[in-house]
Amino acid sequence: MVEPWLAIIGIGEDGMAGLSASCHAELARAEVIFGGPRHLALVEAADRGRAWPVPFSVDPVLAERGRRVVALASGDPFWFGAGASLAARLDPGEWVAHPAPSTFSLAAGRLGWRLEQVSCRGLHAAPFERLIPALHANGRAICLLRHGPAAGDLAQWLVGRGFGASTLHVMEALGGPRERIRTVLAADFAFTDVAAPVAVAIAMSGPPGLSRASGLPDSTFIHDGQITKRPIRALTLSVLAPRPGEILWDLGAGSGSISAEWCLAGGQAIAVEIRADRAETIRANARTLGLDHLLRVVEGAAPTALAGLPDPDAVFIGGGAHAALLDHLWAMLPSGTRIVANGVTLETEALLTLWHGQKGGELLRIELASAAPLGSMRGWRPARPVVQWSVTR
Repeated sequence: MVEPWLAIIGIGEDGMAGLSASCHAELARAEVIFGGPRHLALVEAADRGRAWPVPFSVDPVLAERGRRVVALASGDPFWFGAGASLAARLDPGEWVAHPAPSTFSLAAGRLGWRLEQVSCRGLHAAPFERLIPALHANGRAICLLRHGPAAGDLAQWLVGRGFGASTLHVMEALGGPRERIRTVLAADFAFTDVAAPVAVAIAMSGPPGLSRASGLPDSTFIHDGQITKRPIRALTLSVLAPRPGEILWDLGAGSGSISAEWCLAGGQAIAVEIRADRAETIRANARTLGLDHLLRVVEGAAPTALAGLPDPDAVFIGGGAHAALLDHLWAMLPSGTRIVANGVTLETEALLTLWHGQKGGELLRIELASAAPLGSMRGWRPARPVVQWSVTR
């Protein structure tokens, strides 16, 4: 076996004292050591040290292939660290990893929290909205922040979301001689001397938060009326059957509500929308719900706009289904792709009925009615029926 040329070492605030003998040996024989300025100082890298570039890139490390190289990262390099970014560009056997306890582990240990029940978030370069899917009454989260002032910004953001009664544990330099932990309510946050590295553990107190079930209230989303209404959305998502890591194509996405709920279930979505104003609405919904890293918007009409997109696991046609689009999808989609199409017009109903007869699957007619005033009393106001065809390619 070829000996690994790269050692990926997790280091804590206790520096060399917290490293194993193997890590000491790797550092002693390293020709080049990459890390943040703080890490390089902790191991006294001197002229062997190379600071990570800004913006971050692993290319300088890869350029040293063939030499003895160490890459330093805080705590566990494979949890919000550089480890996975490096490993993705390397062949098996090129590296060896020496993880240290992560900040999440140290924080949970200080507070006595069950880490498996805590939402762990890396917010170094991400908006606080990434926390929204995890916000709920009595929830817990541990957030890594980019610098000291961000702790106050986070407290203010929580207050604005109705979580001002949440307890914040502001944790600086965990595991080292500068460790400091202070506790305060988000609404009372007044610290002006918080220093990096910093994490904030949140014991949440506030509104119920987003439901985990499909079919969020329509008011959750910005829309101009072009939205798959809550009951239909719940039924549609149950048939689309999102799973973590899967990709959805949402064609004729409108407000993007289907895409957003798919992402909340752990997947990634590509929303295709021909109207520029609605495309911007989808982006706004993604930002508001903290899903902008999972929901991509493509402006254009299918099938032209589909060129070059990654293969989907599921496709939803929310409007504008036509024979040419279905022909194109059936010809190019991989076997096993789930397809769901909704229609409200007679023409679309006829098309979906035809395709159901040819390709099989399930054909469902959904008829709903809601209570509404009828004179001095109440009666049922029917909505337009929706015909839904679902099939696996």
